[in-house]
Amino acid sequence: MIRRATKEDVEAVAASYEELLSYEEAHGSFTNWQRGVYPTRQTAEDSVREGILYVYEEDGEVLASMRLNHVQPEGYETANWRYPAEGEAVLVIHTLCVPPRLSGRGIGKKMLAYAAEYAERTGCLVIRFDTYEGNTKAAGMYDHLGYEFVGTIDTLFEGSIPEKLKLYERRVGQENEK
Repeated sequence: MIRRATKEDVEAVAASYEELLSYEEAHGSFTNWQRGVYPTRQTAEDSVREGILYVYEEDGEVLASMRLNHVQPEGYETANWRYPAEGEAVLVIHTLCVPPRLSGRGIGKKMLAYAAEYAERTGCLVIRFDTYEGNTKAAGMYDHLGYEFVGTIDTLFEGSIPEKLKLYERRVGQENEK
């Protein structure tokens, strides 16, 4: 089940961030996230307070999370988006986190399907998000699910760490898979 997170979910979400960061420290980073910088427990707390954090729960355990809002990060304004839309018409997916031990179970796919349903239900015209260029597994999933790669942008992660992001977009109402 996917639902809006509550303050009781913060600990599990923060633990999933830490699990992913520990895995990346041991095996190489594919997200470019950094412990103590982003995402943190504070990210989860703030997101619950703002009402934008959603969790995937199975058998009473929170296994994955994502943030959904209409805030397009810095650099999005320079992208060659295929579908013109601004403000509330754009649903942006942020911080989709499925710990590596759960990889291959279809949780990311379910999270994206939920975001697409949410976008349609709330009147959005388009879904947009980005991923670090080194996150090839996620990029492959996005391609498979029918999200369109629209290009890359150079930006500063958390305002200080240079990174290249791959941008994705899909018109709301498109089929989930190609």
